[in-house]
Amino acid sequence: MSNAHVPAVTLNTGEAMPQLGFGVFQVPDAEAEAVVAEALDAGYRSIDTATLYENERGTGRALAASGIPREDLFVTTKLWNTDQGHDAALRAFDSSLHRLGLDYVDLYLIHWPAPGQDRYVETWRALARIHAEGRARSVGVSNFEPEHLRRLLDDGGPVPAVNQIELHPRLQQEELRAFDAEHGIATEAWSPLGRNNGVLTDPAVRAVAEKHGRSAAQTVLRWHLQLGNVVIPKSVTPARIRENIDVFGFELDEADMRAIGTLETGVRVGPDPATFG
Repeated sequence: MSNAHVPAVTLNTGEAMPQLGFGVFQVPDAEAEAVVAEALDAGYRSIDTATLYENERGTGRALAASGIPREDLFVTTKLWNTDQGHDAALRAFDSSLHRLGLDYVDLYLIHWPAPGQDRYVETWRALARIHAEGRARSVGVSNFEPEHLRRLLDDGGPVPAVNQIELHPRLQQEELRAFDAEHGIATEAWSPLGRNNGVLTDPAVRAVAEKHGRSAAQTVLRWHLQLGNVVIPKSVTPARIRENIDVFGFELDEADMRAIGTLETGVRVGPDPATFG
């Protein structure tokens, strides 16, 4: 599939981010090169990794071997909680860039606010510097709630370009998405398919999928895209990697969107940002 099928979201930095990308959470470094190569071959151009995942090296090798021009790729990585603080964040970024084998990343995120440390404002100032130096084309956050975002905005630095959060039909994050939109922050969904929480086997999702002759995963990804979310589904299975990017040849109608919209439970598959880290 050609990458031309994947629309882009224009970030508040003016950079274009593919609305559908590929996540490598829980992919071992030894396997990351082959898995990312498969994704690139399938048409993905946005790759999402993190220091925590310990697969930046394998990801970087796949990017280098792909032959795809650097300007056609969108690479995201993230700062882990143990590297919060201004100087520690600068060092951590240098290390990530080295492991990836890149001169710059397209997006660098604070992985969690880790409010117990209370260092994310100081950390954000380091990311602002990295962005100003051009070594991260855009900078943003992950798992930030409105109270965390307000502190960054009140500090007077740049507005985050992206807030990557847990977001799926069981946790639709309507209030947080509205806050992001109001402040020009793109919302990106991690675990967009719900990670084994029953979304893909839910009768409502199955009914919509059957109506369109699509898989449950394709149906949920389409729901995200039509809400305006950026999504980064993860798979190590070649057939699923290709299936997950093949979501641009159909459209959900209002009844479909409403049916999936009824699945909200507020239950997370990951940690609570208010207490984690």
